[in-house]
Amino acid sequence: MNTPADWATLLPWLLDYVLAHREILLLAPLGFAGAFIYGITGFGSALVTIPIGSMFVPLPFTLAVWAVVDLFTAMRIGLQNPRLAVSGEWMRMVPMVLLGIAIGVTLLVQLPRDAIMFALGCFALLYAGYSLLRRSAPGVIDRRWAYAAGLTGGITGTLFGAGGPPYAIYLSLRGLSKEQYRATLTMTSIFSISLRLTAFSLTGVMLQEGLWLGVLVVLPAAWLGLRVASRVFQRISRELVMRCVALALLATGVSLIWRAL
Repeated sequence: MNTPADWATLLPWLLDYVLAHREILLLAPLGFAGAFIYGITGFGSALVTIPIGSMFVPLPFTLAVWAVVDLFTAMRIGLQNPRLAVSGEWMRMVPMVLLGIAIGVTLLVQLPRDAIMFALGCFALLYAGYSLLRRSAPGVIDRRWAYAAGLTGGITGTLFGAGGPPYAIYLSLRGLSKEQYRATLTMTSIFSISLRLTAFSLTGVMLQEGLWLGVLVVLPAAWLGLRVASRVFQRISRELVMRCVALALLATGVSLIWRAL
């Protein structure tokens, strides 16, 4: 049992540690925003949390924190109705996700930070453009595109923490119902993020100083974001939310590219 003397020693040390890493506290509002977006759309949180978070802390740190947080949010959403997930769809993607993660980890370790930041900015701009310009009622594409979606999602998920967009684009073109789409996308994300966390652990990315403090700061905010999202899910159009996200991504992408040049 901890004595008052133990707490008298521990609390000042903990306060000093938090103050020495106070930039991590800025990630909490992003945790709320990312979980809120994910709770409504089933994906898209990392397109906001990773670019903005990398402005406060190093990109590998941001990727590791949100790998843990995103797994928490994906499991909270995905395990509510797992039977709605179309197993044939996510099972085709998962093997290619594993290959994509292996490629992404190699690039993450070897590429210089400015190059990664520039690529992240370009990725954010490209997806923002897709979100703003796409038209409703698209056609149904061949299921073999699942392999390309899995590979691309594995790479972008590892490099940018944003594996969801390739999966979302593919599944949105498969003619699934709204419920099947959200459940299948989330189930794919659970496997993708779990594999990404394993790769990060094997390469030492999860051993960064202050990492678990960041997780402890962001998780409560993410939990609150999911709670709020569940209350407004029936009142907010997913399309409207993603339009707002796309506009934010335009500004974020320009900012990251400008900083990398």
